[in-house]
Amino acid sequence: MDGDSEVDGAPWAGRWCVGGRGAVAVAAVMGLLSGMTVYGRYTGDGDGRALVLDAAAGVLAIGLLPLLMRRPLPAAAALTVLAALSPAATPPATLAALRVAERRRFPVAAAVAAAGVAAHAVQGLWRPSGGISYGWWLLLITAGYGALAGWGALMRAQRALVASLDERARRAEAEQGRRVAEARMLERTRIAREMHDVLAHRLSLLATYAGALEYRPDAPPEQLARAAGVVRAGVHQALDELRDVILLLRDDGTRDADGLGAGVDGARPQPVLADLPRLVEEAREAGDRVELRDEVVDGGGLPPVAGRTAYRVVQEGLTNARKHAAGRPVRVAVEGRPGGRLVVEVRNPLAADGRGPLVPGAGTGLVGLTERVRLAGGRLDHEAAAGEFRLRASLPWPA
Repeated sequence: MDGDSEVDGAPWAGRWCVGGRGAVAVAAVMGLLSGMTVYGRYTGDGDGRALVLDAAAGVLAIGLLPLLMRRPLPAAAALTVLAALSPAATPPATLAALRVAERRRFPVAAAVAAAGVAAHAVQGLWRPSGGISYGWWLLLITAGYGALAGWGALMRAQRALVASLDERARRAEAEQGRRVAEARMLERTRIAREMHDVLAHRLSLLATYAGALEYRPDAPPEQLARAAGVVRAGVHQALDELRDVILLLRDDGTRDADGLGAGVDGARPQPVLADLPRLVEEAREAGDRVELRDEVVDGGGLPPVAGRTAYRVVQEGLTNARKHAAGRPVRVAVEGRPGGRLVVEVRNPLAADGRGPLVPGAGTGLVGLTERVRLAGGRLDHEAAAGEFRLRASLPWPA
C-alpha cells in the first residue's frame, strides 16, 4: 500500500473507498452506468462485435476499481486506455480522474484529466455518439473532466486544511500543557521560598531558647519551665507550618489574584505589613533587642504583594541577625506613602567575636529574597559596612 491509500479523515466524497460496503456500492453504481451505456449502444446500432467489446471493456473497468481504491494513478492510466476503446469504460474512467485529483497534486490531476479528454476524443472518432455533434460532445467531456479535477482538488485542499487545523490544535494543547507545568513549577518554587522564610525564622527562635537553656542551667525553675514551654510550642508550630507547606505542594486548587494563595483551606492567611508589630514582639519575647520605627502613611491602601514582601524582608533580616549576631540590637525602619515607594530597612551590628552562625543555613535566603522583591517590582540591597549589616528593600506603592 502506498501513500495514495491514506483515507482517514477524508471528506465524505473521499471516504467512498473505506470499507467493503462502500466499495460494493461504488462498483454497483459503476456497473449499472456501464451496463446502461452498453445497452444504449447495442439498441442503437445492433452491432454484435461492438457489444462484445463494450461488455469486455466494462467488465475490465469494473475489475480495476479495487486497484483504483489503493493505487489511483496506475488504475487511472488503465481506465483511460479502456475509455479510448469503449464508452462502457467512461464512468469508471471519470471516477478515476476524480480519485486522482483528490489524492495527488493538481498538475498530476490535470494531466490525468487531459489524458481522459484525449482518450474520449479518440473514442468519439471511431465510436461517434448519435444525436449530438462531435464538437459539442467533446466540449461536454472536457467540461466534465475539468469539473472533476477541480472538485477533487478542492476536496484535497479541504482535507489538508483539516489536517493542519488538527495539528495546530494538538500543538496548542501541548503548549497549554507546558505552560501549566511551568506555572506549577513556579508555584512550587514560591512555596519552597515560603518554607525557607517561615521555618528558618521559627527554628532560629527555637535555637535561641534552646541556647538559653544550655548556657543558663542555673536559672530559676520558673524561667526554665517557661523556656521549655516556648520550645515545645515552637516545635508544634513549626511542624504545623511544615505540614501546611506539604499540603500546599500537593494542592492544585485556586489561588488569589496575585497567584500566591491564601493558605491551606484559607485557615492561615498570608502575612501583611500590619503584622510587623507581632513579628517584632515575637522576636523580643525570644530575647532579641529589636527597635521598630514605623513611619508608613495610610498603610491600609498598600497592595497585598508589597505588604507581604515587606514582611518577609523584615523576617529574613531578623533571622539573619539572630543567626550571625545573636544578642546584638536590631533596628527596623519602615516608611512610605501612596504614590511613592515603601522602604524597608533592617540594620544590625556585625558579630564582634567572629563566631559562626547560631543556626546553620543554606546561604540562599538573600538570593530568594532578592528574587521575591524583584518579582514585586522592587529592589533589594544588602551590604556589610561600617561594622554593621544593612538590608534595604524598596517597593512600588501606586497611588
